[in-house]
Amino acid sequence: METVILRVTDGSSDEEQRALQKAADCIRGSGLVAFPTETVYGLGGNAFDAEAAKKIYAAKGRPSDNPLIVHIAEPEEMDRYCYTNPLSARLAEAFWPGPMTMILPKRDCIPGSVTGGLDTVAIRLPSDPVANRLIRMAGVPVAAPSANRSGRPSPTTAEHVVEDLQGRIDMILAGNPCRIGVESSVIAVEQDHVTVLRPGAVTCEALRQLLGEDRVSVDRIVTEKVTGAFKPRSPGMKYRHYAPKAPVLLLEGEENTVVSYLKKKLPDPEAGLLVYDEDLDELAGERTLSFGKRLDPDAQAHRLFFCLRKFDSMEEVRTIYARTPRREGIGLAVYNRLAKAAGFHILKF
Repeated sequence: METVILRVTDGSSDEEQRALQKAADCIRGSGLVAFPTETVYGLGGNAFDAEAAKKIYAAKGRPSDNPLIVHIAEPEEMDRYCYTNPLSARLAEAFWPGPMTMILPKRDCIPGSVTGGLDTVAIRLPSDPVANRLIRMAGVPVAAPSANRSGRPSPTTAEHVVEDLQGRIDMILAGNPCRIGVESSVIAVEQDHVTVLRPGAVTCEALRQLLGEDRVSVDRIVTEKVTGAFKPRSPGMKYRHYAPKAPVLLLEGEENTVVSYLKKKLPDPEAGLLVYDEDLDELAGERTLSFGKRLDPDAQAHRLFFCLRKFDSMEEVRTIYARTPRREGIGLAVYNRLAKAAGFHILKF
């Protein structure tokens, strides 16, 4: 398959409007289009079309019981595709457009192939102008997981998408690097309570500030390894995700002890080091990458997947040793992605 690549920065010019129209036509015609969002690049198909969903799973090599997220262009569209309640309306008003996905009971118009066979649907309204304009022009809800091969680090640049999916999908809208860098927060919404299934830029702290401490909980799957058979309620819950080619080992413990351990690994030609900016004076090297300052989780989120993919280009690296971020704010999302990439293999000092 030939993949058409079209450059689109914000979709405002006449030329970019034409590119977006081609992409919207492609989605309506059961094709697949990769496009930028504020979180990561998504791989979109018509959410009404069961065959388009099957194409998404095939292009990614994604298990078909792993639900897709349905993207919409206006808050009012939510009622067409799922059963809402006062709490979901309050959350939408507070955080949409933006990096929050809600899990709600689905309406019959959304096929089971989109929801992994569940009777709920994951729904989100992105804030990125390209994504928003594309969905609006398509005139249909857009089912879209991240635009990468299943299990690999999510794509935050158009180059990442090309690397993974060129020749496997119809079109790539090559936009700017994604602003946030980790996937949306996914929350299950009950009548008076929400459960965070995947942390993101809409943080637990922000949810608790809006709703109160006792109305927000975090599923243990966020910080613990899954064992046994179960059906995932949300994208990214069941399977190993976000992983570079080399195994990842998280290092957790007292600051000086962790740095001393990394110093011993620095001369090893098969060791990649993922560290903080503050570590570079002592740990700089050809296979050392920084994902931001120790107390800057936003920078860590923005750079994480870029760094993990950068290690893939270092053919000699056989193990990646990574600093463990703080589990506060969006730092919980960074921790979750690194822990999933590592299969929850954590070396504690």
